[in-house]
Amino acid sequence: MARLIYSGLMSLDGYIADRDGNFDWAEPDAEVHSFVNELMRPAGTHLLGRRMYEVMAVWDHPEDFGEIPGHIRDFADIWKAADKVVFSRTLQDVSTARTRIEREFDADAVGRLKAEAGGDLAIGGADLAGAAIRAGLVDEFQMFLSPVAVGGGKSFLPDGVRLRLELLEERRFGNGTVFLRYANRT
Repeated sequence: MARLIYSGLMSLDGYIADRDGNFDWAEPDAEVHSFVNELMRPAGTHLLGRRMYEVMAVWDHPEDFGEIPGHIRDFADIWKAADKVVFSRTLQDVSTARTRIEREFDADAVGRLKAEAGGDLAIGGADLAGAAIRAGLVDEFQMFLSPVAVGGGKSFLPDGVRLRLELLEERRFGNGTVFLRYANRT
């Protein structure tokens, strides 16, 4: 069975975006971005909430970025090679290849997708990931802790959920970011 992996960049106080919705403070440098690329490469399918999809859709057209370094081009290639499922009640159509819309999060359907997938699944968007966490579907958490505290905003983890995690890996980067990878043992 494929693993469902929730990965994200966050502040030390656990937020993926500050109170104003900004997350520029978490922008990865080349070293961190290259590491993220290797983590994302095996994911055959990305499950995304609407807002996360809208942020990530730019990766379908990296030529719009102007001149880009190799690690950025590599991430765009990884993104374009994966299937995408966007969970949204309001999104009318998609602008990226290999993408479909699901109107409702269905835990049983995601469980079947995990059972049938040929590669791991990545989930993005705190609200969608929260629903998958509450349903017991997330197998692994990959957290990139940025050396900043933002004092509030959108939390990486949902409120009201208790998790028992096992540390699988840790790594420090030159820019002060720390990577933590946990298996869900709940």
